Amino acid sequence: MDGERPHPESVSVEISGCDKDDARIVFDTLCACFSSDRCADDVPQELSETRPTVWLGTFDVADPHEGARPARLSSSVIADVQGGYWAIDRFRSTLDSLFSVHDLSSASGDQEKELHVRLESR
Repeated sequence: MDGERPHPESVSVEISGCDKDDARIVFDTLCACFSSDRCADDVPQELSETRPTVWLGTFDVADPHEGARPARLSSSVIADVQGGYWAIDRFRSTLDSLFSVHDLSSASGDQEKELHVRLESR
């Protein structure tokens, strides 16, 4: 093997439909599980009071960390998750261990899968 990974191991996550505190709880919880481009100092901000805000993060699911605990949200959070099939399956099983996950829709492509889910406290 020439160093290439057998499958894409990162997923991109868009969070919307919630306040910045719940967005931070979701990202902090996911950062406890996976390496991410969102560092601890990257606090979600509300940039507009009239337009909806979407927060983005990318998570590497290849080497999950142990010890993440289910999080308490003040309201539901909408998440759009996109990545390769293997990465999405692994990410979804982690989501299920941390939140109550409600499938809203999904789309499958040739190489990628997309999930549209609502997260709530377990």
